[in-house]
Amino acid sequence: MKTFLNIFKSFVLLILFWILLFDFQRLLFSIHNIDKAFENGFWEWTLVFFHSIRLDTATGAALSFLPLMALALYFITRWRYAYLIFKLILIIEVVAVSMIHAGEINAYTEWNHKLTSRVFMHLSHPDEVFKTADIGMTVWFVFYLILEFVFGIKIMRWLFKKERFNQLSNTVFSGLVNGVLILPLFLGFTFILARGGLQQIPINIDSAYFSKNYVVNDISVNSPYFFAKSYLLYNRSNIDQHITDYPQEKVDKHLKDFYEYPKKHENLILKNKRPNLVFVILESWTSTVSSKLSGQPGGTPEFDRMSEDGVLFTNIYATGSTSEIGNASIFSGYPALPEISISMQPFKHRKLTALNQSLDSLDYSSGYIFSGDLKYGNIEGYFSDHGFDRLEDEADFPSDLPRGKLNYYDEDLYDLFLNRINNSSAPFLECAFTGSTHSPYDYPSHDKKRWEGSEENFMNSIIYADQCLAEFIDSCRSFDWYDNTLFVLVADHGHASPYVKNPNDSEFYRIPLLFYGEPLNQDARGKVVTKLGSQVDIVSTLLYQMGIPHKGYYPWSKDLLNPNSPAFALHATTRGFGWVTPKGKFTYHLDYGKYLINTFSEKQLPKERERCNAFMQAIYEHYKSL
Repeated sequence: MKTFLNIFKSFVLLILFWILLFDFQRLLFSIHNIDKAFENGFWEWTLVFFHSIRLDTATGAALSFLPLMALALYFITRWRYAYLIFKLILIIEVVAVSMIHAGEINAYTEWNHKLTSRVFMHLSHPDEVFKTADIGMTVWFVFYLILEFVFGIKIMRWLFKKERFNQLSNTVFSGLVNGVLILPLFLGFTFILARGGLQQIPINIDSAYFSKNYVVNDISVNSPYFFAKSYLLYNRSNIDQHITDYPQEKVDKHLKDFYEYPKKHENLILKNKRPNLVFVILESWTSTVSSKLSGQPGGTPEFDRMSEDGVLFTNIYATGSTSEIGNASIFSGYPALPEISISMQPFKHRKLTALNQSLDSLDYSSGYIFSGDLKYGNIEGYFSDHGFDRLEDEADFPSDLPRGKLNYYDEDLYDLFLNRINNSSAPFLECAFTGSTHSPYDYPSHDKKRWEGSEENFMNSIIYADQCLAEFIDSCRSFDWYDNTLFVLVADHGHASPYVKNPNDSEFYRIPLLFYGEPLNQDARGKVVTKLGSQVDIVSTLLYQMGIPHKGYYPWSKDLLNPNSPAFALHATTRGFGWVTPKGKFTYHLDYGKYLINTFSEKQLPKERERCNAFMQAIYEHYKSL
């Protein structure tokens, strides 16, 4: 009986220990992100501590498995080192949980979501983590790590004093007998509790969700559970359980307009079919930073001015939320699926075609330059495998240039980019990927009016980047090649802005796309294209304008200037996906199993969901076949 009572008491105290630690972490997170945590009021925030209990208990049970075995060994055998092993295991777990949460507090300010599989890509290059984080973020990380660790140790000492437990069994033999009978019972109960009960489907994050405010829901879900769930999915790198298995006839029926729309049209915007192409991939430029696209005060007056003389696409969506996904979508016309980054899988992305490869037969030279490190997300590997003639990153910049922690400044990137273009043989495809609008936003000062208020660091970096972009375009005008060069300005992905912060909202993924330059027909200048599409559609749109056959090479890319092409966009979100059409939009969360955002009517939603399912199923089957 003594052994039973000791193990039972230990189990209860371990669950209590984890709940207290998780709630302490919620308090720290809420204080650090006070403007987001209390956006819906204090009362809703307090409900977090009730709705989180079930998931916290399940997570606590999982984390208690090893410590409970060590304590049981102590109670059964009276081996004093077993108690020390228990403490060591618990301390290691506290450190791990504290590191996850301390990192999440900092990352949330930039990412607007909890730590996911995305972090594993960054952890494969630890130097990126330190470059991205400014001094303040590093200090906060260490501060919260120490604070949470100290709190964990304090409550561990308080809850697990030896005097809390009954005397041990009189003999080792009786302890062993009791242990054989009791320990399996408790371990089995721990397993059941860790899965949330005896129901068919184990507990998931939806058990902690209760609010329409995504920040409150994120606070309600404890960090180690979300992180571990993401890691398991990241390791599997497939989403079979979330992809439908429609018969091919049903897929074909839903996607008939996508497969069979008339490809020929007369909506031509170029004076000639062989312009030079200059791509500028704009880091994190979400659409709402542009007054032209949002109708609200923005930070891109120069971009807005250029759009008056170019072809502006106003309903374009990024396919994902990371740069390597954006680049693969732009140049290979390949969509994103949840938790899959094809550029990280060379054996698959090598079977895709990239824009430069479609131009090879026309003797286009190609170059790509980035102001940071191209190894992140295997971006360099992707472009190298697809045969770009020249790839350059921070290692190729003059070492005496000033720079930020993560990359060289946009103004210096454009100077070097201009030099490379001048040394290219026409016709050419030249590409630059900017970086000053990425945290930690340590760009040089600019002479524009500063942005004040929400997301001010990001918005001021946009103002600086906009100025640098305009100066680059103006510098290009003095060279002969300018008259035959089409500029394609597009973002790699979206970002939180003063107007849209929710990463579960499709508007978070809407980005600018502008065709600009002298090769445009006069009647095309100032043209606004409202056709709804995504980054994957850029390649087909350009190749049609250039009269270059590409049938079969970009199966998921549609022509944005073709009046017959269907209007829709698919994008991957954090642990889910979004679907946008002229009729509405929705985003669906894989773990929650529900729509986080939906503007479709009750009648439209089932039809749109089936169409989205069919599209994702077709993409996934193609992905698996690569």
